[in-house]
Amino acid sequence: MGAERYLNHPTFGMLYRVAPAGEGRDVYATLYAQRMFFLVTLQPRGAQFEVIPFQDARHHAEINLARSRRDGQAEHQRWKELFDQTFI
Repeated sequence: MGAERYLNHPTFGMLYRVAPAGEGRDVYATLYAQRMFFLVTLQPRGAQFEVIPFQDARHHAEINLARSRRDGQAEHQRWKELFDQTFI
């Protein structure tokens, strides 16, 4: 896992990356009201934000945890801590 990633949403303020979602997309959560989740696609001229339900965000994070478990222990531990902080 690389460094923590943050984005600024025009309405909801600071978002932090919860998990990659594939196809150039990532799941982000609001930093202060942690129950709002967005599927974010970064584009050359900005970002596209799509609100997603809690369960969809958790699903993407669980898939990422399984992938990181196969790829390496150190990376998995960081993703696990972020998962626990966000969803438990």
